[in-house]
Amino acid sequence: MSKLIVVNLVKHYATRAEPLEVLREASFQLSAGESLAVLGPSGSGKSTLLHILGTLEVPTSGRMILDSQDPFALDATELAAFRNRKVGFIFQDHHLLPQLSALENVLVPTLAAGYATPQAVERGQDLLERVGLAARSEHFPAELSGGERQRVAIARALIQRPRLLLADEPTGNLDRSSSEKIGQLLLELQAQDGHMLVVVTHSHDLAAQADRRFELDGGVLKSE
Repeated sequence: MSKLIVVNLVKHYATRAEPLEVLREASFQLSAGESLAVLGPSGSGKSTLLHILGTLEVPTSGRMILDSQDPFALDATELAAFRNRKVGFIFQDHHLLPQLSALENVLVPTLAAGYATPQAVERGQDLLERVGLAARSEHFPAELSGGERQRVAIARALIQRPRLLLADEPTGNLDRSSSEKIGQLLLELQAQDGHMLVVVTHSHDLAAQADRRFELDGGVLKSE
């Protein structure tokens, strides 16, 4: 069974004065099929925590184990492959490529070998159907609403069947109706696929739907 183990994660940033401590000994565990929401004010370290979990940043100290492996013990090439296979990302801004169709955007993470296999294309089409966009697969991002673009981003995050899905304010740029639908969709897909989900959010409504909730304030992670 997939598991995420986080032990005493600390993150400092160097300044001309004293180091800026953004994260202070954060620890938790998450198992396959579980969801966790992290609440907290702006500047509290939420995005930093998510970037470390996604191996985009290296912690100052502490350990993270995903599927019995320490990603920060890998070299750069191995780490990139690990991230591509094991972790899916959803950001506040969808980060879709404007020149690509919805389906092509979903397939981007599969292009490490230079092309998308027929199996990847079939999965991409299936994911677009699951997020309600089967009829929009050939549309470009500019032809989609904000909620539809975020649905494409969710499908893209799931294309590699990640063990860990990370969502950074996934409803932050959406209206209330779209926010509720995207939040429900995220948790429905997570329940169906059994991956681990960590979502950083200002939305108490979205956080309330997660299995577990933490608050991050002043770099300190506390269970609600």
